[in-house]
Amino acid sequence: MQKMNVESFNLDHTKVAAPYVRIADRKELPGGDTLIKYDVRFAQPNTDHLDMPVVHSIEHLTAEHMRNHTDALIDFSPMGCQTGFYALTLGLEPDAFLPVLEETFRDITEAEEVPAANATQCGWGTNHTLAGAQDAVREFLRRRDEWSEVYA
Repeated sequence: MQKMNVESFNLDHTKVAAPYVRIADRKELPGGDTLIKYDVRFAQPNTDHLDMPVVHSIEHLTAEHMRNHTDALIDFSPMGCQTGFYALTLGLEPDAFLPVLEETFRDITEAEEVPAANATQCGWGTNHTLAGAQDAVREFLRRRDEWSEVYA
């Protein structure tokens, strides 16, 4: 297979075993900072996926709640394939990122609403499900011991 410019296009999606968390990219910036992008995979590629309202709600919830635990989160974005998310961080190494992710997801299980799930703050404010997001996050947390195992 020819090497592609996008790191995830070089990942053999038939060999990974979700759920997992892996470093998808690392960039050293000219000023000395390091960007670390994580692949936070919830669903098995090409077998399962998260429904869009679940993806949308996890995105809102994590983007808001993770910033209560770290100033190093730059972005938390859904994958178009609906199997997971990318977390872009400023130098947050795995030994620091994984506890922040776990704490954030525990916050989500206790949330009473999806932040900014309205027409004023969101481009599709009705496309959310708190219960669906909480169920997906609970299952991800339940399998915490598998997060570091990318391949079966």
